[in-house]
Amino acid sequence: MAKRFQDLTSIDFYQNRKQVKWLVFLLSFLIGSGSIWYTSLLVDELRERESRQIQLLSAALEYAATTSENLTFINQEIIQQNHSIPIIMVDAEGDPLEFRNINFKKNASGEDSAATLDKELLEMQEEYEPIHLLEADVRVYYRNSELLTNLRYYPYIQLAVILVFGALAYALFNQSKIAEQNRVWAGLTKETAHQLGTPIASLMAWIDYLRNSPVWEENKEIITEMDKDVVKLRMVTERFSSIGSKPVIQPENLYEMIEETINYLRPRISTKVDLTINADSKDLDAMMNKPLMEWVIENICKNAVDAMRGKGTITISVLQDSDKFVIVDITDTGKGIEKKNFKKVFYPGFSTRQRGWGLGLTLAKRIVEGYHGGKIFVKSSEVGRGTTFRIMLLGNLEDASQFITEGILEY
Repeated sequence: MAKRFQDLTSIDFYQNRKQVKWLVFLLSFLIGSGSIWYTSLLVDELRERESRQIQLLSAALEYAATTSENLTFINQEIIQQNHSIPIIMVDAEGDPLEFRNINFKKNASGEDSAATLDKELLEMQEEYEPIHLLEADVRVYYRNSELLTNLRYYPYIQLAVILVFGALAYALFNQSKIAEQNRVWAGLTKETAHQLGTPIASLMAWIDYLRNSPVWEENKEIITEMDKDVVKLRMVTERFSSIGSKPVIQPENLYEMIEETINYLRPRISTKVDLTINADSKDLDAMMNKPLMEWVIENICKNAVDAMRGKGTITISVLQDSDKFVIVDITDTGKGIEKKNFKKVFYPGFSTRQRGWGLGLTLAKRIVEGYHGGKIFVKSSEVGRGTTFRIMLLGNLEDASQFITEGILEY
């Protein structure tokens, strides 16, 4: 028992939220089905009881019609005690003689009452066979009481309510989990930026010292590259500070941003990786926060290098999709992604690498969709052949302003 409980508590409900969704639906369905089954038993029992009651009522009526004895008891305790089951007694020609528990409209005329009676009689004829009182040549028609009718439909209403409740419970759980993760991301990134601030400032001071020292001429190239890395660290710190805050979204040249990112990456990745850029135009602008979008491109390219194991081709294509969006396709020749994992790769903690944290693509999705109003997804992938990630960014200020005004951004 303890082991089962431990196994249950070790399940990552967020990573397996699709299975959790179906589990909630299945449990709701089982509860509803059980309710329908049990209520059906009650309905059958009540139907049988009402049928016996009508049989008794008919027998009492037939007895009353054939005897001259005092029938006060039969009239009061049997005939007059039917307050729920609608009945209509008709003669040999089918004309109504007596009726009980028929609902007429308030202040209805005689004509309307007759029409209501005829309608009720038709429904009763379709529902049950009449009881024939031979001595009086009278037929008794009846149908289920309102209680029995309502009870028959109650379990289906209950099932619908349970399913809706299950869906709402799952949605609330999912949203609370996302909100909690957003707060964790914001707090983690801001704390990281704060912690990086001091050593970066120290490194910048040491590089300034080296520039003014006798070793500058001999190590100029090395110190210059070190300076680039320190500048990059400072930019990473700024990116971390931007998470959880309102980013500055403005028109930026998309090709230039990608080119700068690639130029920084080339000397820092395997020389066996070929990085190329293709563009419909080098003058395409996109609404973006440049440091954050550089981070997205870097993350995807680094993942591609890992997927290719340091050997292959990464092709970045810049396309004009429409007046609203511009597109960036990043294609690698790596090991590919199974179709079932196309969405999972963006989940926090999902990683195919043994030492991977599974955060890069999660942050990329948050930046592109949460901050820029764009889209990022796996456009295509084939195991053993490679993968193409597609990024769609807003191409004009009007669409970006509308996106921000509508409050879609989660700061």
